[in-house]
Amino acid sequence: MNADTTGPHVVVAGGGITGLAAAHRLALAGHRVTLLEAGPRLGGKLLAGEIAGAPVDLGAESLLARRPEAVALARAVGLGDRLQAPATTTASVWSRGELVPMPKGHVMGVPGDAHAVEGLLSEEGVRRIALDGEQPPTEIGEDIAIGAYVADRMGHEVVDRLVEPLLGGVYAGDAYRISMRAAVPALFEAARKHPTLTAAVRAVQQAGAAVPADAAGAATGLGGSVFLGVDGGVGTLPAAVADAIRAAGGEILTDAPVTALRRTGPTGWQVVSGDRVLAADAVVVATPAGPAAALLAAHAPAAAAELDAVAYASMALVTLAFRRSDMPALAGSGFLVPPVDGHTIKASTFSSQKWRWVTDGAPDLFVLRTSVGRHGEEDQVHREDADLVAASLKDLAAATGLTARPVATTVTRWLGGLPQYPVGHLARVARVREAVAALPGLRIAGAAYDGVGVPACIASAHRAADEIIATSKRADPGAGHSR
Repeated sequence: MNADTTGPHVVVAGGGITGLAAAHRLALAGHRVTLLEAGPRLGGKLLAGEIAGAPVDLGAESLLARRPEAVALARAVGLGDRLQAPATTTASVWSRGELVPMPKGHVMGVPGDAHAVEGLLSEEGVRRIALDGEQPPTEIGEDIAIGAYVADRMGHEVVDRLVEPLLGGVYAGDAYRISMRAAVPALFEAARKHPTLTAAVRAVQQAGAAVPADAAGAATGLGGSVFLGVDGGVGTLPAAVADAIRAAGGEILTDAPVTALRRTGPTGWQVVSGDRVLAADAVVVATPAGPAAALLAAHAPAAAAELDAVAYASMALVTLAFRRSDMPALAGSGFLVPPVDGHTIKASTFSSQKWRWVTDGAPDLFVLRTSVGRHGEEDQVHREDADLVAASLKDLAAATGLTARPVATTVTRWLGGLPQYPVGHLARVARVREAVAALPGLRIAGAAYDGVGVPACIASAHRAADEIIATSKRADPGAGHSR
C-alpha cells in the first residue's frame, strides 16, 4: 500500500494491543493515523523477553484460537508461519496438597456431570453437584455472580476448587463477584433457558460439539487447538503490528501520553500530548479505564464517572530457569491453585513443556513461571522480588517435589493490569458507550469493555475503528481510499 492517504486523520490514544489493532485497521482503510503511547514501549501486557538466554513471554502467552481476531491479525502482519499449538494441554489442579488432573467436560469449571469431578472434589462435593437436578429453576435476571449462582446450584466446593482457580487465571478476580453474563456469556444464556445448571452446561457443550471439530483449525490451519502461541512469544505480535502500521503510512510515538482532548467544531478534535497539539478528525481512546475517564471527563462526564468505578487487579509473573538435568519429572503444561488452600501462587505454567519454541531456544534449560496476585491482594504483588521467588519455589516444591535452585529468575509486575467484571459490568459498558456515542468522531476500546483476552481486545479495537470508518465514508463517500 502507498504510504500516502487521502483519508481523515485519526489519533489513537494507547499503544497496547487494542490501540495497535485499531490503528492497523484504520491505516489499512486509508486513514492517516497517529498512535500515541504514554510509555516507552508498545504492546501493553504483551511482552517478549528472555531468561538465561531462553526466549520467553513475560506477559500474555497464548491466543484463544476459537475466536478469529487474534489469529487473523497475526497472519495479517506476517506471523502466520510462526503460530504454534501447545505441545501439551494436559493440566492439573493442586488441591489439598495433591496434583489432580484437570477434569474433562466442564464449562469454565462448571461440570456437566458430577462424576467428571470425582478425585478432585470430596464425596460430599460430588453428591452436592448431583442435587442440581432436584432443585427448582433459579431466577438469574439480567446478571448474576457466577460463583454465587454455581454455589447455590452445585455447592461451594465446585466453585472453590475448580471455578475459582480457572476464573482467577483469566480475571485475577473473585468468582463470587464476577459477572456470569460478562465472563461466561454462553453459559449465562443457556442457564436462562434450561431448568438446571447441569442441563445448561450440557447445552453449551453440545453447541460446541455442533461446530466442526476443526473450527479452530479452519481458521488457523493448526488443527483444533483451543489456544495458540507464537514462535518467539505472543509478545512479538505488537512489534509486527506496529511495523505494518508504519508500512501503511501510520505514525507511532512512544513516551507521548495524551493529556487532554478538545472539541473543534461539530466533529473535529485537538489531541494534547505534552507540547504537541494534534488536529484530528477522529480519536480512538484505547487506554485503561482510569486514563480514559480523565480524557472524557469534560465531554462525557457520565461515561467518565462509570469508567472511574472500574476496578483493576494487579498480578506478578515469576519466571524461573533451571538446568534441565536438575529437574524432576513434571506432568503436562502446569497446574492451577485454588485460593481456598491459602498458597501464594495461583498457577504455574511449565513453559518448556507447553511451548516447543521455548525448548528449541534453550534445550538445556527448563523454564517455568508462576503467577501471584488477585483483586484485593496488592500486598502480595508488591513483595520484594526475592520474596516472590522464594514463595514460588516453596509452593513448587510442595506441589511437585522440585528442589532444584534456579539459574536465573525474573519478576514481571502488571500493576492495575486486569479490569474486573462484577455483576452489572455489561450494563455499565452499555451506558458508557451510549454516552460516548453522542461525541462525533470519538470511540473507546480496550480490555475494560468486552473481554480481557487478546482476541476480545482486538475485536473491541475493530469495532471502534469500523465505526469511525463508516462515519467518515458517510461524510465523504470518496474518503478512506489510498492514493
